[in-house]
Formats: sequence, structure tokens, C-alpha cells
Amino acid sequence: MSNFFVELWDGIFTPGPTPTILKATNITFAALQVVLLSLLFATYSVHFVVLSVLCGGLWWSINWFARELRIAQALEEEKKQKQQKQKPAPVVAGEVSGSSDTEVEGRVTRRSARIKKSAASASAAAAAAADVEPVEKRGELKQRPLTESVSSVSTEDEWERVSENERERK
Repeated sequence: MSNFFVELWDGIFTPGPTPTILKATNITFAALQVVLLSLLFATYSVHFVVLSVLCGGLWWSINWFARELRIAQALEEEKKQKQQKQKPAPVVAGEVSGSSDTEVEGRVTRRSARIKKSAASASAAAAAAADVEPVEKRGELKQRPLTESVSSVSTEDEWERVSENERERK
């Protein structure tokens, strides 16, 4: 029993729904349904029926979400495994390859890798620059002269200034 509580405590700090947390959630919702059913029989109040329906819906939605998350994680793992299988094996020093710029007297040179890396960083910088839009300057901001201190300005004074500005525009 103490192992369950240790796993529950560790599961709180683990991302995603752990089996221990799901088990504790299901036990808690089942206990809540029992309490709501006993209160319904004790009071014959329709409120406990509504609360029971809400509790059941929440219970079902939590389990549904955990199931969908588990499916999504499994698909992600399959995708990662496929990507790892498709990656070519790295060239090891001393291996004979058909490319002349990858091996010189048993040493692997990184010239082509540097060229590819600089081209990739240049294209990434261009893509980042394309996403940023320049801010247009629409007009200049005018600083209003304050005749009084900031703390003495009231809301009524501000409304009077707004009214005066509107009169000046007309």
C-alpha cells in the first residue's frame, strides 16, 4: 500500500497520465459516485442526480483524454522508430566510400558538413526574417503638458480635457 502512495507522489511530477494516477482518479470518482448515490437516497434531492451526471461526465472525459493521449504517444513512438530506421549509417574513419570529400587517408573531413551547416543556417535566418514584419510608423505621439501634478488629476478633469479636444477638432 505504501508503494502505491510513493508511485502516486512520483507520478504527480511525471508528465502525462501515469497508470498510478489514473487508478487513483478512478477510485476517487467511484467513491464520489457512491457518496452522491447515498445522498440521493437519503434526501431524494434532484441536485444529487445532476451532480452525479456531472461527475460521471467528468470521469468519462478524463479517461477518454488519457486514452487518446496514450494513442498519440504510441503513434509518436512509431514515427520516431521509422525515422531512426531511415537515417543512413554515419561514415566511420577508415571506411572506403564513393565520395571523395569524405575521406582523405583514413580521416573524415567535415568540409561538406560545414558547407551544409552554413547553408542551413542561412536559410533558417532568411525564413526567420521573412516571418518578421516591420512595424509601420503611423503618426507621432504628442506628450500632453501637465499643468498639475499627476496625483491631483481626477477623472472629471480628464473628461473635461477630452471634451475640449473634441470641440477643437470640430
